[in-house]
Amino acid sequence: MTLILGDRAALRRGTVAVYLLFLLSGTAIGTWTARIPTIKQELGLGDGQLSVGLLGIAAGAITGMQVVGRLVDRFGSVRVMVPMAFAQSPALVLPALAPNLATLTLSLFAFGAVHGTLDVAMNANAVEVERAAQRPIMSSFHAVFSIGGFLGAATGGLLATAALTPAATFLVVAAAIAVMALWASRWALAPEAGAGPQEKTGGPGGGRGVLLLGVLAFCCMIGEGAAADWSSVYLREDLDSPEWLAAAAYAAFSAMMTAGRLAGDRLTALLGPVVLVRGCGVLAAAGLGTALLVDRPIAGVIGFACFGAGLSCIVPQVFSAAGRRDPARAGQALARVAGLGYVGFLTGPVLIGGAAEWLGLPRALAIPALLALFVALAASALRTGGPSSAVAGSVRIGSEDEDAQTTSFTK
Repeated sequence: MTLILGDRAALRRGTVAVYLLFLLSGTAIGTWTARIPTIKQELGLGDGQLSVGLLGIAAGAITGMQVVGRLVDRFGSVRVMVPMAFAQSPALVLPALAPNLATLTLSLFAFGAVHGTLDVAMNANAVEVERAAQRPIMSSFHAVFSIGGFLGAATGGLLATAALTPAATFLVVAAAIAVMALWASRWALAPEAGAGPQEKTGGPGGGRGVLLLGVLAFCCMIGEGAAADWSSVYLREDLDSPEWLAAAAYAAFSAMMTAGRLAGDRLTALLGPVVLVRGCGVLAAAGLGTALLVDRPIAGVIGFACFGAGLSCIVPQVFSAAGRRDPARAGQALARVAGLGYVGFLTGPVLIGGAAEWLGLPRALAIPALLALFVALAASALRTGGPSSAVAGSVRIGSEDEDAQTTSFTK
């Protein structure tokens, strides 16, 4: 099958546009997270009340993810992700202006809805860019999201130290987000309008295959949520670590997850997505298993670092496989997979906490290790054909007003 491309420089611009979207999305989340304590204090909220407000983000994100799939498939990823990228700026500012818990919850619902909608749309565009490039690049997009989260949290912390209010902090970051959104909107790569339906690239079971990919994302993100909320607790309370070393467990997890995603594209090209995900699942299971079986704090830090490295490449490859499975319905497939993954991230800490009440925390943390092993065993679900396989459909490079110079090639 034939892929029609514009000049390679324009394709690189389209790639940069996706990097910008992942960066601004991660930055928004990181900045919000950094200022939660101040907003909690200003509104006089207890822990339980804050939890109610934070549910607004989850509800909004899941709602947005389920609505956006059909919109992406009908109108194209660019026509959805660009407005949502611009909407991320006011959506970030709204929570800082909320005068009470009810309005905070509503504003966080809006923030979550924008974030969830943008998440699916930009991942759909990432699949299109990856298909056009005919090489793996999905992992690096997700690495940039992680980098954005770090930059957002660092910026929020620095502005808090400078005594800026949350509203002022969010306005500064929102302005930067708007600039990135404008840049991305001018360089985004759009599918050729009216190109017609694209063929499936293969893979088992149609809808069942997408569901299985969603289950893999769910299993992986249970581990991410569990590491975020329970890694430091495990080292502090069960291994009697000092606070600084307990905090190092999640820092090591996050650092290795980002490093793994930065290396993920080369590993995908070298090994293929199935072998890579299988190896990553085994590494994640072995890493967390080591942290639980070796009763030493340093082993816990190393184990969580390996757990992060193992999980790093799984979700990007699952998302890429979901988008390739049926390009004509990539938005709906990604919405289902992302939605299940997000549910896993939210329920993971709750699941581990409930299991810890009955089994103790070390045994409860064995659950994500076993789920990572399941992901390794089920990695063949990603066998749908890759960016280097035959590609269907056509891609237009540049804005709608530009006449693209095209070149055809087959592989």
